[in-house]
Amino acid sequence: MDKGKMAEWLAQGSVAIPKLLLHHYKRLGLTEVEFMLLLHLHSFIEEGIWFPTPAELAEKMTLTPSQCMETLRKLLQKGFVSIEEQVDEQAVRIEKYSLKPLWEKLVYYLFVQSANEERMERQEEEQSLYTMFEQEFGRPLSPFECETLTMWVDQDEHEPAIIKAALREAVLSGKLNFRYIDRILFEWKKNGIRTIEQAKDYGKKFRKHQLKQAPASQTEYKQTVTFYNWLES
Repeated sequence: MDKGKMAEWLAQGSVAIPKLLLHHYKRLGLTEVEFMLLLHLHSFIEEGIWFPTPAELAEKMTLTPSQCMETLRKLLQKGFVSIEEQVDEQAVRIEKYSLKPLWEKLVYYLFVQSANEERMERQEEEQSLYTMFEQEFGRPLSPFECETLTMWVDQDEHEPAIIKAALREAVLSGKLNFRYIDRILFEWKKNGIRTIEQAKDYGKKFRKHQLKQAPASQTEYKQTVTFYNWLES
């Protein structure tokens, strides 16, 4: 094989296609023909040919020039491609194709998809939260208790993981009631506790302080008792 010819081929470069577009073009509402035409249009633009004709596009595809023209028209109507005007160095107005609308649609789709996934994860977390409370209380929650849980999440903006941590803290303390859990959450929020690790450290300091404040005989008894540290589970 002619090495010079190989080097010439490699020097032509390549067209970078985002994997995200390859994976999601169907969900964006693009057909295979439209997708392929967009790729060729992208290639022409990267080569500095800003307004390829339908005939030039047809040379790269199995479509006729009229079919390329019709596909371009659909892409313009669907908002995947736009035509912009630009003034060159000689002050001559020229038209060029822009794929900016395509990238904007792709980014918007990914943002929506991410938001939907986060919402689903949060719903699953909240459902898990209700289930965990009912398991610990050994009964279905009352309407008032369900409303309290909702307020902790929506109004007080406590993360479900933090609410679960407060529940376990109440179980560990032997004070399983909503008033006590609410007090834990209030204290944690007042002291800037927003993660499990912070709750873990705060709990250690709090128990250490309690041991110092307790009478000597009571302290000796407490030191013989081993507590299960749920924060490390």
